[in-house]
Amino acid sequence: MGRKGGIGIRELAAELGMSISTVSRAMNSRAEVSAETRARVRAAAERLGYQPNHSGRTLRRGITGTVALVMQTNTARTEMGETFYFSLCNGLQQVLATQSLDLMLLPVGPSTDPDQFLVNAVDRHVADAFIISNTRPADRRVEFLAERAVPFVTLGRGGTAEHAWLDLDFEGVAAQSVERLLALGHERIALASDDRDINSTSEFIHGYRRTLAEHDVPVEHTWEIRVPDSPEGGAMLAEHLLEMPVCPTAVVLAQETLALGLYRRLHRAGVRPGRDLAVVGFRKNPVCEYLEPSLTSFEVSLEDYGKRLGEIVLDQLSPSGRGECGRQEVWSMAVAPGDSDSYSPRTTRRLMSGSTTAAR
Repeated sequence: MGRKGGIGIRELAAELGMSISTVSRAMNSRAEVSAETRARVRAAAERLGYQPNHSGRTLRRGITGTVALVMQTNTARTEMGETFYFSLCNGLQQVLATQSLDLMLLPVGPSTDPDQFLVNAVDRHVADAFIISNTRPADRRVEFLAERAVPFVTLGRGGTAEHAWLDLDFEGVAAQSVERLLALGHERIALASDDRDINSTSEFIHGYRRTLAEHDVPVEHTWEIRVPDSPEGGAMLAEHLLEMPVCPTAVVLAQETLALGLYRRLHRAGVRPGRDLAVVGFRKNPVCEYLEPSLTSFEVSLEDYGKRLGEIVLDQLSPSGRGECGRQEVWSMAVAPGDSDSYSPRTTRRLMSGSTTAAR
């Protein structure tokens, strides 16, 4: 990931056969650099189209008084009414305000390259530190920020560079969900997850597979279904389940909003969640509050989560925290029981078959 047009200080130093620190001191008219060297560096900079990275200097001095949260807008959580980021921001802003820092939201739309978006934001030095979300296992944004020595924290693990992060316990929730369903007598347990290559999905899938293996339950990979993170994705999930020759008796949702489309399509086929198919969602989400039957899911105080995120950001902005890996924490979540997983194959013999339900 690089800037558009021109060259950076690294390339300028290589062209001149000087160290980066010497070039930097020359460009900033430091007294310890001779007038001759300063003139040579500036002439080369003009000739080669050098574009100074003002952001690194600006961020290190902390002169913007702002922390930027970069968030994706093309998810069900944002498209259907934001219930995650705004709740998290309540806590985050409270902590930042203790150091007279403001919070800025930088939304990234579906038609925008998230990598270049971040490069542009850093080059415009819009903030003292950045929080990036929807991290990927290999995330170029993490590498870019680490290379530039820009203070940052990620919401979620991801990227190859060691860095500070805060993450919900996706693996643990998947494990608890499977454990809960196994205790009810289910063995044919499907998993539905986002079809994007994001870290939370990888963690969730790992927890699902690990827990089944620990209980010697065969992992049937055709029961791992990847769909878009949207209600339409939930309807696609229902179609997959209804068409299976041997249907799962339960499904775990890595994105709880999939339940909106899933419920609707199953009801059209005469299949009732909680009666014919057990369903467990990820997060207790107000968007899903009025589903019938109520969706079993997991809850967390997003305000407290945001406060902790703010504390980690302040650590990264402190003189002692700059350049350090920083804190890396996983936040556990507690089950919020509903009626969607009340169906147990031990007590009833309702099975999905094709596009209809056979109740016996």
